[in-house]
Amino acid sequence: MVTEYNYCGIYPNMIDLYTSATPNGWKATIALEELGLPYTVKAVDLSKGEQHEPNFLSLNLNGRIPVIVDREEDDFVVFESGAILIYLAEKTGQLLPTDAKRRSLVMQWLMFQMGNIGPMQGQAVVFERYFPEDVPQARVRYNNETRRLYEVLDRRLSEVEFLAGEYSIADIATWAWVHTHRWPRISVEGLENLARWIENLGARPACQRGILIPPPAGSAEKQKKLGASMVTQ
Repeated sequence: MVTEYNYCGIYPNMIDLYTSATPNGWKATIALEELGLPYTVKAVDLSKGEQHEPNFLSLNLNGRIPVIVDREEDDFVVFESGAILIYLAEKTGQLLPTDAKRRSLVMQWLMFQMGNIGPMQGQAVVFERYFPEDVPQARVRYNNETRRLYEVLDRRLSEVEFLAGEYSIADIATWAWVHTHRWPRISVEGLENLARWIENLGARPACQRGILIPPPAGSAEKQKKLGASMVTQ
């Protein structure tokens, strides 16, 4: 059974968010905090396999968080973190320009995160922290590739303040992953532009609040056990 947290304040609930304290989950919470939409968090305990229960699978057949249900739009369901970001941005008219070229820039860097940063850093975390056996070749391969992707970000951020030139869902999606670089032991040494960007976004109140929703697993050891349980499911 999911644990519920209410972030509606005095306003009626608009969005139900099924999520966990992971980078993909933080994309949604940061965006909701930036946009100021009232929402209720329904925390999914991945270590207990709640993402595989029938009630959750009825929302996302793939059994992955996050998922939103828009109560204002006849309980419309959106899964996949990138799709959620686009939906929320379009719903509010924020964080995603309507001009074709500016919008394309945001989408390009959002897809860069979805197709590169997330998968590579995700595997780096698995083999660095969670996999039951040490596989040096895999660990080095994913660490090196993630570092290479960080270098791409650093070069881009030498030209602009934000990935698409203006703060957008592309920054939210990417920061949610990259700010955790210490956990998979990915070095940002020498990447001054990336380090600046990580720090600047980390100072945004919405980012600070978003990564605390839902409450994290706790100690590093608890997080490691959580990750290990997901790897072996």
